[in-house]
Amino acid sequence: MSVQQDIKRLTAPDILARKGGEPIVVLTSYHAHTAQLADKHCDVILVGDSLGMVMHGFETTVPVTLDMMILQGHAVMRGSKRALVVIDMPFGTYEASKEQAFMSAARVLKETGCGAIKIEGGVRLAETIRFLTERGVPVMAHVGLTPQSINTIGSFRAQGREETGWAKIEADALAVAEAGAFSVVIEAVAEPLARKLTGQIAIPTIGIGASVACDGQVLVMEDMLGLSPRVPKFVKRYGDLGPGIDKAIADYAAEVRARTFPGPEHVYPMKTRKP
Repeated sequence: MSVQQDIKRLTAPDILARKGGEPIVVLTSYHAHTAQLADKHCDVILVGDSLGMVMHGFETTVPVTLDMMILQGHAVMRGSKRALVVIDMPFGTYEASKEQAFMSAARVLKETGCGAIKIEGGVRLAETIRFLTERGVPVMAHVGLTPQSINTIGSFRAQGREETGWAKIEADALAVAEAGAFSVVIEAVAEPLARKLTGQIAIPTIGIGASVACDGQVLVMEDMLGLSPRVPKFVKRYGDLGPGIDKAIADYAAEVRARTFPGPEHVYPMKTRKP
């Protein structure tokens, strides 16, 4: 008789406890099948609002809705068993007030069963993060380059290239850590600043374009697999699946047009009766 062991899903406190320890592996996923693949290797799966660009062809993450995040969150939760699933709060669902943020976050947690939410912003959202965490909502913060603010910052440019610009990002990271976030994504900042922030705060830093100085790393899965037409300069492509998929579709289309594709007779050959 075999005994089936239950797989224990990682939690926000588990990730917090990894500060300064084994590097934390994070990838985005928006589908059950990619979540199942990532689950074997990742500590955290982020259902990022990058799905707006990756799945829906938007130019930015701004048009993404809460319903879109919840729908894909359901899929990722069904596909994963072990990783902590964190779902991005999209633009316009948490900025108006801490009460709005709680209602949006509570809906995400209740409807998807995920383990945490992520919000962008530092000092200005510290009060909201404290309000959420005090009410049982685990929060992953996000500082540095914040894509939801693209309309005010103007472009997806790296932050903290000059030491004179470090103070604001340092203040943001310290504020979210003190407010109760269990980890913080640091996006597109220079290595010296990322190293300084990682040493300053008591929660894990998850870098994206922020060097190996962070406690962990996150990438958009489609970027690292070579499926995105445009990727940030800092992204290493661990696969190049785009050309392979393009060729497979082209081969299929050619066989359909030539009427040479396999039919049922190849799988279910006609049987002849014996005389």
